[in-house]
Amino acid sequence: MEPENPSGDTCASGRPRDLAHLEVLESEAVHVFREVAGEFERPVLLFSGGKDSIVMLHLALKAFAPAPLPFALLHVDTGHNFPEVLAYRDRTVAGHGLRLHIASVQEAIDTGRVRERPDGTRNPLQTVPLLDAITRHRFDAVFGGGRRDEEKARAKERVFSLRDEFGGWDPRRQRPELWQLYNGRHAPGEHVRVFPLSNFTELDVWQYIAREKIELPAIYFAHEREVFARNGMWLAPGTWGGPRDGEESRIRTVRYRTVGDMSCTGAVDSHATTVEEVITEITSSRLTERGATRADDRLSEAAMEDRKREGYF
Repeated sequence: MEPENPSGDTCASGRPRDLAHLEVLESEAVHVFREVAGEFERPVLLFSGGKDSIVMLHLALKAFAPAPLPFALLHVDTGHNFPEVLAYRDRTVAGHGLRLHIASVQEAIDTGRVRERPDGTRNPLQTVPLLDAITRHRFDAVFGGGRRDEEKARAKERVFSLRDEFGGWDPRRQRPELWQLYNGRHAPGEHVRVFPLSNFTELDVWQYIAREKIELPAIYFAHEREVFARNGMWLAPGTWGGPRDGEESRIRTVRYRTVGDMSCTGAVDSHATTVEEVITEITSSRLTERGATRADDRLSEAAMEDRKREGYF
């Protein structure tokens, strides 16, 4: 094989060099961000402080550097978030001088827009506050960190996902995206959800984090935490309704593969304290991150797809 030119643009023979896998994924995501910025008037990026939204924000900042980010961030706050993740969110927003909108599930409950669930889980309640925020701020494109490898309903999603005037998703209205040509046309009242990480896998995300030396909340690495067992998962105690009678709390060494509402996000037993150790752990796992750790995806066989049809991500 011919050596590459140190410039990184061409190999020694002058032919364009082959891009490494992570560079291809990065290039696709940067292209998506720039397409949206050029085509839409009021985009917004969903940012929770979870690893996928962190990588998505990192890519967005890269896409427009050295200029400032041309859109704001939006977090749908369930009120049951992990404190470490909220602290990371606020630190990141302040550090980059970004604008953050917060849509509150608790506020939606207090005003009667949604009703608290008997099981205390609030992840399914995010749809109404999200759609209210989209309407209030007139967002016409919303970036989300969903990936096709996460769950079968998300595997059906295009990079540009058209949503109707009620925020609903209809797989029959998905548009072809041949040659990375994206169609953002939408009628008044409709908007488009955009997924720059669509073609990343969980392993890709972690390898990109390692390559870019991206800081993450400590919750993603092994640490001692009080947890209790429910439905085959280690859940964190909280005011949301756990543990119940007969559910015993204990201290275990765990980490989180994905982070959502405390009431439905399970920890996994782990001793991985570095990014490299997490990557090694993921390569030997046979369970997807959501399949292993998200109770809200276990509500039914089509739980995610049902929520997407109602306006969820």
